[in-house]
Amino acid sequence: MADPAQSMFGLLVSGRLVRTDFECIEETKLMITIPSAESVNYICVFLTGLIPFPEGTAGFVYFSWPDDHARPNWQLLGILSNQKPSAIYKLSNLKKHHVDLVNEPSNAFSLFPSVTINAQIGISIEPLIDIEAQVANTEPVQNVSTFIEFTQKMVQNLFNYVSSYAIEVGPQQPPVVPLTTIQKWYENFERKMSLNPNFWKS
Repeated sequence: MADPAQSMFGLLVSGRLVRTDFECIEETKLMITIPSAESVNYICVFLTGLIPFPEGTAGFVYFSWPDDHARPNWQLLGILSNQKPSAIYKLSNLKKHHVDLVNEPSNAFSLFPSVTINAQIGISIEPLIDIEAQVANTEPVQNVSTFIEFTQKMVQNLFNYVSSYAIEVGPQQPPVVPLTTIQKWYENFERKMSLNPNFWKS
């Protein structure tokens, strides 16, 4: 008989087969390993529809990126519930340690094959009232973080755009940008936002 845990949740990594082989490590806690996770930027975690959450419960979804020098660090990605049966999560911002290593200067080992990294996804089934309380506490922090990221992307986009239209006005004088260029940037940015409010995240 199949393990019910393998029927309840699914994991989709871009370019790979769908997986449902979650391992039940406790009665309400499940885990699955993502091999070669260094190349993974997005995942989708979902309910398969075969087994719903028990009445009055939902699930926290966690991500763990391995660190040889520390205990496993489980980072909360979000929640799943019978009303929200799937979610897509961006992992690239959670893998800073690996990115820092990749960007280090070349050394004597640079030509050797890189070591693949196995990350983990955990799901903890909790009472819905506890999940709603924790989400209420974390949403303001997430909103501030998203606002800061949006502002940085917007300013960088503006700088890159107007820089290409900068005009040299003389020796030892800073370049100038016509106001019409800034107006044009604003119109383009506003148009993109109207078509896709999340375009800046890509």
